[in-house]
Amino acid sequence: MLGELLSYWPFVLGLLATGVISGIAAGLLGIGGGAIIVPALASALALLGYDSDVVQHIAVGTSLAIIIPTGIASARAHDKRGAVDHRILKLWAPVVVVATFVGGLMAGLYTGDVLRIVFGVVALFIAANIVLPFQERLMGHLRDSALTHRISAAVVGYISALMGVGGGSLSVPTIHAFGASMHKAVGTGAAIGVFIALSGTLGFIISGWSVEGRPPLSLGYINIVALVLIGVTAALCAPLGAALAHKLQQRTLKIAFAVFLTLVGLNMIWKAIAG
Repeated sequence: MLGELLSYWPFVLGLLATGVISGIAAGLLGIGGGAIIVPALASALALLGYDSDVVQHIAVGTSLAIIIPTGIASARAHDKRGAVDHRILKLWAPVVVVATFVGGLMAGLYTGDVLRIVFGVVALFIAANIVLPFQERLMGHLRDSALTHRISAAVVGYISALMGVGGGSLSVPTIHAFGASMHKAVGTGAAIGVFIALSGTLGFIISGWSVEGRPPLSLGYINIVALVLIGVTAALCAPLGAALAHKLQQRTLKIAFAVFLTLVGLNMIWKAIAG
C-alpha cells in the first residue's frame, strides 16, 4: 500500500510543477497555459497506463477546466493595469462561448490522434506567426470590421476547444493584428480565455460523461485531481507572470515561446503518426 502511494508522488510533483510553469506563462503571454498543460498531463496519464485515446481527451478537457482559475487571475491582474480592451471583449465573448461549447461537444467524435494532430499543426502555425507575423499583414486592414472580429472569435473558440488551450496563442496575435498594442492584446486574450475555458469545460463534461477507461475521480473528460493540483498552483502564479510581462522585452518572450511551441507541436504530430 505504501509503495503504491509513493509511486504517485512523481505524478503529483509533476502536476504541481506544471501548475507553476503554466500559471507564469498565462500571465506572461496572455495564454491559458494549455500549451504546457496538455502535453504534460497527457504524458503523465500515459505513464500511469491509461488508454492513449482517453488520455488525450482527459488532458484537453482538464486543461480547459484548469484555465478557468488561471485565466481569471491573469485577466484581473491585466485589467488592473488597464490592459483589457472591453470593446473587443464584448465582440468576442458571445461568439467564443458558442463556438467553444460546440467544439467541446464534438471532441468525443474525434480520436486521440486527431486531437494530437490538431494541436501539433496549430502549434506550428502559431510559432510561425510569432516569428513572421503574417497575420498582421493579412488582417490589419480589417481591424474596424465587427464581422471579422466575430468570425475570428468563432475560429479561435472552436480550435481552442479541440486543443485544450485558452485561445491566447490564437487570440493575442489576432487582436494585435487588429491594431491593439501587445500589452492590450495579451490582457484581452487572457480575459477571452476565461469564456473559452468555461464553455469548453461544460462541453467536455457532457461529451465524456459515459466514456469508459477514464482515470478515477473524473467528471466527464475532466480529471478532478489534476484540476485541483494544477489549477490552484497556476492561479497563484499567474499574477507573477502578468507582472513580469510589463517588465520584460516582448520580442524575446515571443521567440522563446515560438521555439517551445515548435518542439511541442512536432512532438504531438510524431506521437500521432508513430501511434
